[in-house]
Amino acid sequence: MFKFFRNLFLLFLFSISSAFAVGDAFDQARFDQLLKEGKPVLVAIHADWCSTCRAQDVFLKELLSAPPYNKFQVLRVDFDKQKKVVRSFKVQWQSTLIVFKNGKEIERSTSDTDKDSVALMLRKAL
Repeated sequence: MFKFFRNLFLLFLFSISSAFAVGDAFDQARFDQLLKEGKPVLVAIHADWCSTCRAQDVFLKELLSAPPYNKFQVLRVDFDKQKKVVRSFKVQWQSTLIVFKNGKEIERSTSDTDKDSVALMLRKAL
């Protein structure tokens, strides 16, 4: 009986974390096109089980829905399922945010859950 409720609870947590998901699934061709176009891009290395990632999703959803941050194209890399992509970005930890401007990486942070700090990082790409 305990396992049933535990699994039910885990399913509930997963559904909550998915509801706050920010960005589209990472696709290399789309990423390359966005960089070529010079658009501001945020790559979020995310794991559904990561509490820091979930905390980032909450304030990123708010930030990225309003000007000037709504100009960002957001791509989400699944830390567990897209290992090749994670390695290509030379990332070792989930909850890593990487910002690109005019086709080049300008800054990254890992485990940052301070909304103002992340907003400052994003502003550098606008």
